[in-house]
Amino acid sequence: MKYPIELLEHYWNFSEFKPQQEAIIEAVLSNEDCIALLPTGGGKSICFQIPAMLRKGICIVISPLVALMHDQVNNLNSKGIKSMALTSGFSHSDLDRMLDNCIFGNYKFLYLSPERLQQDLVQQRIKQMNVNLIAVDEAHCISQWGHDFRPAYRDIKLLRKIHPTVNVIGLTASATSKVVDDISDQLDCISPKIFKTSFERSNLAYLNLECHDKLKKTVQVLKKYSGTSIIYVKNRKTTLEISGYLNKIGISSSYYHGGLNIKEKETQFNHWVSNKNQVMVATNAFGMGIDKSNVQTVIHHYLPESLESYYQEAGRAGRNGDKAYAVILSNNSDEIKSEKEQVNLLPNINFLKKVYKRICNYFQISYGEGVDSVHNFNFKLFCSSYNFPSMLTYNALKVLDRTSIISLEEKLKNSAFVKVLIKNNALFNYLENHPKQALVIKVILRSHEGIFNHTVEISLQEIINKTKLSEKKIIELLTQLKQLDIIQFESSKTDAKITFIEPREDDKTINRISKIIKQQQVLKRKQIQSVLNYIKNDGICKSHKLLSYFDETNSSICGICSSCLESKQTKNRNK
Repeated sequence: MKYPIELLEHYWNFSEFKPQQEAIIEAVLSNEDCIALLPTGGGKSICFQIPAMLRKGICIVISPLVALMHDQVNNLNSKGIKSMALTSGFSHSDLDRMLDNCIFGNYKFLYLSPERLQQDLVQQRIKQMNVNLIAVDEAHCISQWGHDFRPAYRDIKLLRKIHPTVNVIGLTASATSKVVDDISDQLDCISPKIFKTSFERSNLAYLNLECHDKLKKTVQVLKKYSGTSIIYVKNRKTTLEISGYLNKIGISSSYYHGGLNIKEKETQFNHWVSNKNQVMVATNAFGMGIDKSNVQTVIHHYLPESLESYYQEAGRAGRNGDKAYAVILSNNSDEIKSEKEQVNLLPNINFLKKVYKRICNYFQISYGEGVDSVHNFNFKLFCSSYNFPSMLTYNALKVLDRTSIISLEEKLKNSAFVKVLIKNNALFNYLENHPKQALVIKVILRSHEGIFNHTVEISLQEIINKTKLSEKKIIELLTQLKQLDIIQFESSKTDAKITFIEPREDDKTINRISKIIKQQQVLKRKQIQSVLNYIKNDGICKSHKLLSYFDETNSSICGICSSCLESKQTKNRNK
């Protein structure tokens, strides 16, 4: 058997483990149940990937994040480690084939959403697999006291019943003691080994800067600390506005949000990670897989939703051990705005019922049907069609996503659908004298079957790659063919993809989750109040406030946060 350090060197090109990794791996290999709390960038995935690779069989990984699953699977496959992710959108026959591959195809990792685990077919196939480890990523989602509770996580216990002798590891970046205890209970752990590094970051100065003009203050901070920076903002539009302004005044900047396509995300990320651009302006979609050690400042333009999420985002600064700064910019209106945006915009049960019924009607889902159906979704069009307020509706969809009624995948996409309306010979006779249109149509014909018989969704990106024409030009050429009644062509921008996980049952569907929703809304209010208490420069050390929240009560004052600095200045003035 190879040693863990050998796999680390061979596959990850690291010569030593990060703190706690080796001890966690040894505990997993000793068949212990484990719960690992490692900070963002602490290398959680290696803690289950290496022991799983040292054992015969396949590791089942539960994760709530589709993008994270794809990222890890692509990363493993690029190293020659056979892995797959069962996300939404697969037909029953595809799912059947993929699960058989996991049984007979020497796969080492199977990534699943907790909702997939509820399917009988998946459970039956897992019974036939030689499972060597159960890994639960974002394990705080299993706790009703956690900051992103997902009820479907409670069904992970099924795996322990199917494979009672297989040990489990739960991984998270931040959790209180109460949440850790709940994780242990819900995963049915037997005397679990708890691995927890201190949440203290002695090199990180937590600053709350009160200001009227946040953009002006941002520029001042970026000029004072000219190293690599991340600016977190509330929405997609603001990422473009602030990034554009910074570039205009000579501060190189990238931008990142959930609506960018894969190529755009890679371009923006690479410009930042290679130090071509100093600043990344992003929504909280920017978080997965960031492993840049020299980030000097993380600036929040808005109040975080919870101290758990803030700790993770702020913790992307100073991983190399150098002095770094986590800055929240706030003003008098933020407390009111936080109350308005995060509390008053929490959807009540009646509004959830209304949104759920409308979205079923929008996609023509019949009562008792809809399971596993996948739909491209234009959020703005949906809201305008039913005169729904956008933020409240968005929050309602997120609740339906977290409670496994639907799966909401936010992704800006240009959808296009084509059907040929004339005979084969007539089409080619026309195309002989129209070479540009011929180029586009021939690419479509080679890539898609049945286009003469029914409407087919086409990949605009594939046509762009093969023809070297712009998207605008392709749509223009296809529109000309549509106007001549040669093809049927529809094109529209979509904001997201929705998969229906449960059959439509209208009020019954929402009534089943009403107790959970009410409990989560109470928790949300407590989390917001914790953030409001944290940002006050009231003489209490901010590092101490954070550590106390995560049950580290014996910490000393940091001396470098905005509260500590303000206290020092007050003492000096009084001398």
